[in-house]
Amino acid sequence: MPSETIKILQSLNQIGPDEWNRLVPANSPTLSFEFLNALEKSGCVSEETGWKPRHVTLHNQNGIIAAVPCYLKYHSWGEFIFDWAWANAYDQAGLTYYPKLLIAVPFTPITGSRLLIQPNQDRTALQKRLTNAVSLLAEEEAVSSVHWLFTTENETAQLTQTGLLPRVSNQFHWDNAGYASFADFLGALNTKKRKNILRERRRVRDAGIRFSWRTGHEATPTDWQHFYHCYRRTIDDHGSITYLNLDFFLQLAKTLPGNVRLLLAEQGGIPIAAAFFLCSNDALYGRYWGTVRSITDLHFETCYYQPIEYCVTHGLGRFEAGAQGEHKLSRGLMPHTIHSAHWLRHPDFYDAIARYTEEEAEHVKRYMNMLERHSPFRKV
Repeated sequence: MPSETIKILQSLNQIGPDEWNRLVPANSPTLSFEFLNALEKSGCVSEETGWKPRHVTLHNQNGIIAAVPCYLKYHSWGEFIFDWAWANAYDQAGLTYYPKLLIAVPFTPITGSRLLIQPNQDRTALQKRLTNAVSLLAEEEAVSSVHWLFTTENETAQLTQTGLLPRVSNQFHWDNAGYASFADFLGALNTKKRKNILRERRRVRDAGIRFSWRTGHEATPTDWQHFYHCYRRTIDDHGSITYLNLDFFLQLAKTLPGNVRLLLAEQGGIPIAAAFFLCSNDALYGRYWGTVRSITDLHFETCYYQPIEYCVTHGLGRFEAGAQGEHKLSRGLMPHTIHSAHWLRHPDFYDAIARYTEEEAEHVKRYMNMLERHSPFRKV
């Protein structure tokens, strides 16, 4: 008999931050206790918002040794690997799709481990125990399906061996090829793309825009108020949903100050735009931005060129600018494959979606090959 005990946590506050963080791989700020707990503590993640925490944990006599960040979901908002068509198909067939189980970081399209295991433990054995525990939870909650989103390639392979369906999509990431400066990066691009970026940056500079970076330690309450006002304005302008409240960002500034990066833009000494990023030892993750003035090319400068320059200056190996966006390709961000794994209880739908994900994978492969052929980098 296994010596581990399964516990389902309805809040991360049921354990301590040190216990959870012992399981989190290095350079994974969004998997940290501080990030996930800020989502819960601020009320962004709760039963009322359709994200009911059901974190799966394994314990032995010494405490927690493995975990999966898991949520009972009553909708498909805020996931970035979407299954709306699957839910619609269930509805048309007279079946119930929600609730479902989601293993992911809420509102965060960043790839990372989902099977969190203490380094000194038998990883192979505990991975199996964790996936079995998730299956048991799925039975207890009588969910229609289980979805593991933004999984690593290795964990996706392990999950598919247990009968889950692999699914692929794509994102655009910037990779640091050891550039000595932003100009060095531009030199790697073809002439047309290089001139276009220089023209876009010049327009912003000529408009008198000045930028400054601040960590969570350095950003003031006024800075956060300005950022959140900009963020909400962008959300409202696009008719999107405001998933995150100001309290979430303020908590992160206090609990993860070394990982938080706030980029502020001023014109004539007046704050006009801001962007929020997370930083690890080897990557910068772009998440949210907004502006109170419509200025040509300000979005590109704030969301791409300033972050890329920050990565070059600080020796970071990668910049991830979030989900979707073909326009990122011409600015030096190249396509990367994104993985997920899925289980559906209904056998007919399982088979139908298995065929769909196979066809989808072929489409994604052809699409990424096409993007590669349109690379903005000079041919060597």
